[in-house]
Amino acid sequence: MDGTPLPSNFRRVALTSTVPAHDLRRQGIATPARVHWNLGTPQLVEQALANGEGMLAKDGPLVVETGKHTGRSAKDKFMVRDAETESTIWWDNNASMSPDHFAALKADFMAALAAKGTLYVQDLYGGSQPEHRVNVRVINELAWHNLFIRTLLVRPDAADLPAFVPEFTIIDLPSFRADPARHGTRGETVIAVNLSEKLILIGGTRYAGEMKKSVFGILNYKLPAEGIMPMHCSANIGPDGDTAVFFGLSGTGKTTLSADASRTLIGDDEHGWSDTAVFNFEGGCYAKMIRLSPEAEPEIYATTKRFGTVLENVVIDPDTRELDLDDSRLAENTRGAYPIDFIPNCSAHNMGPVPKNVIFLTADAFGVLPPIARLTPDQAMYHFLSGYTAKVAGTEIGVTEPEATFSTCFGAPFMPRHPSVYGNLLKERIAKGGVKCWLVNTGWTGGKYGVGSRMPIKATRALLNAALDGSLNHVEFRTDPNFGFEVPVAVPGVDTAILDPRATWADKADYDATAAKLVKLFTDNFARFETHVDPGVLAAGPVRDAAPVAEPQLTVA
Repeated sequence: MDGTPLPSNFRRVALTSTVPAHDLRRQGIATPARVHWNLGTPQLVEQALANGEGMLAKDGPLVVETGKHTGRSAKDKFMVRDAETESTIWWDNNASMSPDHFAALKADFMAALAAKGTLYVQDLYGGSQPEHRVNVRVINELAWHNLFIRTLLVRPDAADLPAFVPEFTIIDLPSFRADPARHGTRGETVIAVNLSEKLILIGGTRYAGEMKKSVFGILNYKLPAEGIMPMHCSANIGPDGDTAVFFGLSGTGKTTLSADASRTLIGDDEHGWSDTAVFNFEGGCYAKMIRLSPEAEPEIYATTKRFGTVLENVVIDPDTRELDLDDSRLAENTRGAYPIDFIPNCSAHNMGPVPKNVIFLTADAFGVLPPIARLTPDQAMYHFLSGYTAKVAGTEIGVTEPEATFSTCFGAPFMPRHPSVYGNLLKERIAKGGVKCWLVNTGWTGGKYGVGSRMPIKATRALLNAALDGSLNHVEFRTDPNFGFEVPVAVPGVDTAILDPRATWADKADYDATAAKLVKLFTDNFARFETHVDPGVLAAGPVRDAAPVAEPQLTVA
């Protein structure tokens, strides 16, 4: 983007720096660059505009473009394989880099830093609970990247900055180009994580989300060793102080259902579950902006009109500075980063009590799963490890009918350790706290995608509210013949017909065949975990070769 002249009423803010005693030299990083330490939002916006990194929209947000990388470069992420990680990393899910290749990459990154005229550094926390947070230093060549990560992570009090000592350091240089022969990469883009040196190097991409997810990966590795459960989920608190966490892949309603005006938002994406709290890893939100509407998501929409929000790849009129949130010409994955306190009902401390309810969200495009089901701890671990949702026809080239998607722990790309580590932690915490667990299907009813219809959001909210307020525990349940979990028979205020998915299908034989197909997909996917779970979890999966049950067994809480 071209540089944007500052508006006449935009006061030029003098740059100030809080330089910690443990500076870059203490880390062995030598650079003649002018280093801007811990600048605030106004200073970083001014720097970004002066550098020609973005454009100021009419109502205040900074609008930037990320170029060819409009999402994560998952295949360009590497973990250094050494004595520290050899037996702790889930290598089936994480690409490895040799220590020698990383050493060459690090040397070239340091040379690139030494050639920069200006750098921006932020000292931040990953995690809102002081006992379990990690100190992260982020070094950027772009001011807007520095603003992004300052917005997304937890910002220390100004009084704490002079004594800040980083545990992990991220160096993010979009202008850096990796050399596959020298660095062991696939191409010019690289995200290299060295857990022994506690150093992450990001090059060849302007997509700022790589920094955020790198911190998530750090905590996903670090916290389980402390007995803390890291989670890719949203979380909120009810008026009676009851915390709920919502797991779900993209398109399942995780953000929408957790953004409830009657409940307090803890966070929208990444959390930890300790003995005393559910705590947000972040101090901001990173929301999808494409086709955002003021009617459907008014709180998020309002952030597009605030100074301090960073909008990625949102189309802007260069003359009027009006935004077009419906225009996807730059990317379908348009994003907005904003401080969490831009959401009116957010938690003051980004924390809440340990949860009373855990919800797994799935958009079942096969139309087989009920709108809600109650899970035992073993079933909860089974479905957590499965991480099921479904793509619908037309979402990708070649997808002509519903297609199952399994992302273990509802976040496989960010899991450095084996899934069983996270699954066992979740099971233990569920059992310890007597937590209620629910599987909520926001997908299709009355038939698969193309035949049936989307689950009514009104019914989903009513069932979810009944689960969260405890009233659902006192209704009659039946045992699902395919999956073995408990399904309510009747719930006040909800059409009873949708509670039994088979009954909503006109062609019962087609339902049975589709259900058998989905059961097989689940069992085939879970085969990779069978040697890592106990018999109770293995038995908690779908019923193989299940036959339709005309009169299902009923149970009452």
